[in-house]
Parts: sequence; C-alpha cells; structure tokens
Amino acid sequence: MKKIILNFEDKGSDFKELVQEAFNKDILNFLVTNDTYPEFENIERVNIYSRSLELNPKFTIYDDKQKLQEILNETKPIENVGYYKELKTKDDESEIVELSKTGKVDFIIVAAKDWKIIPFENLIAEMHSNETDLIAEISNVEEAELMLKTLEIGVDGILMKPNDANDLVDLKKLLYDTFNIELTKAKVINIQSIPEAERVCVDTTSILRPGEGMLIGSTAMGFVLVHAEVFETQFVASRPFRVNSGDISAYILVPNDDPEKIYRTNYLSELKGGKRVLAINYKGEARIVSIGRVKIETRPMLRFELEVSKGDKKIPISCICQNAETIRLVDPDGKAKSVVDIKVGDEVLVHVGPGATHFGTAIKETIIEK
Repeated sequence: MKKIILNFEDKGSDFKELVQEAFNKDILNFLVTNDTYPEFENIERVNIYSRSLELNPKFTIYDDKQKLQEILNETKPIENVGYYKELKTKDDESEIVELSKTGKVDFIIVAAKDWKIIPFENLIAEMHSNETDLIAEISNVEEAELMLKTLEIGVDGILMKPNDANDLVDLKKLLYDTFNIELTKAKVINIQSIPEAERVCVDTTSILRPGEGMLIGSTAMGFVLVHAEVFETQFVASRPFRVNSGDISAYILVPNDDPEKIYRTNYLSELKGGKRVLAINYKGEARIVSIGRVKIETRPMLRFELEVSKGDKKIPISCICQNAETIRLVDPDGKAKSVVDIKVGDEVLVHVGPGATHFGTAIKETIIEK
C-alpha cells in the first residue's frame, strides 16, 4: 500500500477539522512539531514523523547529512530513520540514490520545487528495488497522483500539507486505484441470437493486457468478464486499448466516488470520452482506466444466460455480446474464449453483483430485473 503522510507541523484555523477528517479516512501518518505533537501523543494508532528528536517520534527525520551519518555510524542499529532532501542538482539526485543503496535509512523524503518529473523518474528507476522508501513532498492532489503513477511504479508515498478536507477525500481515492473484485465461475445455461442491436466498444487510453477486460451485465445481479481485444488474428489486428463490451442497455463497473466502496455501475450508453471505468483481470485485480472514446454501432449479438451456484441457491446472470470471433469471455483458468465457441454447459468468470442499484449505487430495495 502506498503511504500518505500529512504535514501537520503548523496549526491553522481548520487544524482540528483536518485532523478529524484524516482519522475518518484512516490516514494515520502525521509529520508534527513540538507545537502540534500534544494533539496526537495519547492516540495509539497514529504514526508520528518528526524532525524533533526530543519528541521521540516513531519515525525520525534528519535533514542534516552529517548528523544523520553520525547516527548511522553508531554500532547499535537505528530503526525508522529517514532523511529529508531538497533536490536541486544532479549531485543531489546521486546523493539520494547512494544513500538508499546503503540500506541504513528506511525512507527518504524528496522535495523538488522546480524540476519534478525527470528527477523522480530517475529516482524511481534507481530505487524501486531498494528497501528504502522514496517519499515525494508535493503541494496538491494533482501532483500526488502524478508521483504515485510515474513510470507506472510510482513513488512509495507522498508527504503533503492538506489545504482542506476535500484534499483528504481525494488523497484516499488515490490509494484505491488498484484493488480486488471477487470473481467466481458461472455456467452457461442458454444462448440466444439477437439479429441486431446497438453495440458499445469502450476504447481506453491504456494498454490492456492478456487476461484483462471489463465486467458487463444485463442486470445488477452479476457481471461477466468480457476480455479486451488484445489478440492478433488472421483477419483483424489487435486493439489492446479496446473492450467490445456489450449492448447499450448493459451495466459496466466504474469507480465509486466514495472511497469506502469499490465500485458503482453506469449504463454503457452513458459512457463517453473522459470518463473512467474499471479494468479487471482473471485474478480479480482491478485498476482504473480512462476512456478515450466510445463507439456505438449496429451489430448482430448473442445473449448469454448464466447461473452461479452458491450452496443451494442459484443466481441468474445475463449479458449480451457482439456475435463475432474477436469477442471473448474468460474461462475459470483465465483463458480467453471466443463467444462463437462457447456452448451451453461451459463455464466463464463472473462477479456476483449487489442486486438492486439506484442510479448506479447499490441499495437495499426490492427491484426486479429479469
């Protein structure tokens, strides 16, 4: 899990409000001073970072290289020691990398006020296999997202002084860019041809991988994993950014604005460029991807009725896919299988949904979809 450290070295007018909101979002890493430490000293679950040695913090930060070296040279190993460095030159970058290679510091907080992307790309490339955490000091949520995703690997964490409670909500969302969605197998019990329907292709701004696709369902009872068009064929080139997902009435899983909930649903007809959806692989590992465009065209379709067995209960699931060799579902072994080759009795991967939704959000209400 990426680490968020909140800079609470100063008390502003909304200090208590921000601290309480941090607790509400389960963000518990705080950088403090002698002035702000009393607000946290009796709270066991927080992780205190400080430059002040007299506070005896859990994580001690040195910004004087000579003092740090004196501590590291002591015979007794020191735990939870970090270094703060403002990166201004190439020599500063080299110093950070070399220190990380010693394995003697647990984390290095790096501030880069002018150049940001290139230096952090270099640091991530050099440090990602080291045990020393690379923490980027940033000034806003946009920079936080950038640092956490640079070179795909991203930094190990960020240090930020929040401006308001919304910053904390947005920071928490960044930690949910990758997560797990439970998949199970469902048996195909019926296949029906639909002569024509409006089909939706979701073209993302990301490269999708073998074993990855999107969860699509005709009802909120459940969603079928429809594979991305990553395969080359004799007649059609691969489209590794695309999921030929289903008909316009189908549901698709999208990120939830509430960071405590994993997803919500949209209709495929609601999607457009700039929106975000969830890409899920056969292991249930999900990530958020952005849409570049949506293509809607009239095509012949297939309607699959499936059934999930849970104890003595049978859960019906259905989805509608274009009737074409390049459209694939995913079997329980993670292998993509063309919809034209799927027969009654075959099994594919699905996610059992919440059942009832209202404007895409799960609710406890009696709603019948069939």
